[in-house]
Amino acid sequence: MASAIPTAMEQPHFIGIGGAGMSGIAKILAGRGAKVAGSDAKESPTADALRALGATVHIGHEAGHLAAGASCVVVSSAIRADNPELLRAAELSVPVVHRSDALAALMTEGRPIAVAGTHGKTTTTSMLAVALTELGLDPSYAIGGDLAGPGTNARHGEGEIFVAEADESDRSFHKYAPEVAIVLNVELDHHANYASLDEIHESFETFAGRIVPGGTLVVFADQDGAVELARRVRGRDGLRVVTYGESASADVRVVRIVPEGLTSSVTVVLDGRELTFTVAVPGRHYALNAVAALTAGAALGVPADELAGAIGAYTGVGRRLQLKGEAAGVRVIDSYAHHPTEMTADLEAMRGAAAGSRLLVVFQPHLFSRTQELGKEMGEALALADASVVLDIYPAREDPIPGITSALIVDAARAAGADVTPVRDRETVADAVAGMAGPGDLVLTMGAGDVTDLGPVILDRLSRRTPPN
Repeated sequence: MASAIPTAMEQPHFIGIGGAGMSGIAKILAGRGAKVAGSDAKESPTADALRALGATVHIGHEAGHLAAGASCVVVSSAIRADNPELLRAAELSVPVVHRSDALAALMTEGRPIAVAGTHGKTTTTSMLAVALTELGLDPSYAIGGDLAGPGTNARHGEGEIFVAEADESDRSFHKYAPEVAIVLNVELDHHANYASLDEIHESFETFAGRIVPGGTLVVFADQDGAVELARRVRGRDGLRVVTYGESASADVRVVRIVPEGLTSSVTVVLDGRELTFTVAVPGRHYALNAVAALTAGAALGVPADELAGAIGAYTGVGRRLQLKGEAAGVRVIDSYAHHPTEMTADLEAMRGAAAGSRLLVVFQPHLFSRTQELGKEMGEALALADASVVLDIYPAREDPIPGITSALIVDAARAAGADVTPVRDRETVADAVAGMAGPGDLVLTMGAGDVTDLGPVILDRLSRRTPPN
């Protein structure tokens, strides 16, 4: 397939180039031969990976980082209006392009698959990317996390398929025009941008309306929000709706999911034929994500039996129940879960994998607005663990909201009978966990913020723990 670079992005400058979504687009453009540059707040393995692809990456945000020859400046919704590089772009009359518009421009060629939903996007997109690569179809892909095998979140491929994670948080997924779209679930989240569940439904309906004529919408038949979306759009001219799940009415019906340690065996009926395949990560929700990937690939014409076997090549993605290591007989696993539904799913998966061992959680709430709306449900989810440590809220792009702290979660967790300890000083977390954990236990660092950085610290503290006399 041709590897055209949109004229406006021949020499792009990315503000926040190290971000999961931004770095993916930058990598694809670099793979296509664009002269990529950008800036980020700090050094990171992502910055090094971009430099290895020929990109120029500056650390810190300064007006001078924007080269006079830049063809555009790419931003995400997290970039504030007073960013010095953004102000410099205005002075130089350099066009400013939102991340979603840049990705949409890259997806115009070939056969795009867009993966949407309140939860599970990264895993499902990753499963498709890995399976299609395993089959020799050489897809391009843009994912919100690093694949365990290739170790990257994006790649320019020479094949005609482009698999992309479609973000609903700021309505940016309205920019894409996929041939096949997956909607895993529709729930209320992103409270700073959506005032009600009905607004979320309307947003997903708009996304479904972007599917090209003759295209396919793949919908989870077992989740109320996804079912409501299917009801709203079914019957539209030029749109095929295919459902998957355990529901008897599902077009691709899940017959059984059998947990096998840290993997699962999944059996489905597709086009009247029974297929059984392995998913190399634990948990029913990941098994169902694999069925979504299978359904979408089949809708694009990839032979289902070949795709089912290739899905077994998926071994995980960074921060999605990622094993960080083991020390003193304690396994430390990292989870990106930050919404109560995600938290519950990952905790149930880990509870099944713990096989009688204790499950300990280090949880960092993400965003003040999410905690304000869902703090009670987060606390109730933590009751699934044997004990939890709760950190202060990770603000990300938000300013504090008066009265909204992680105490809301702690109180709700205790009301639900959970053993939970608030810890404000990050430096003491590793000691607290080391004092709680024993051989055979599982420690889960959970949240979308920098709680992931604590995994190696906890492992180091465990490895230096003085054995009992």
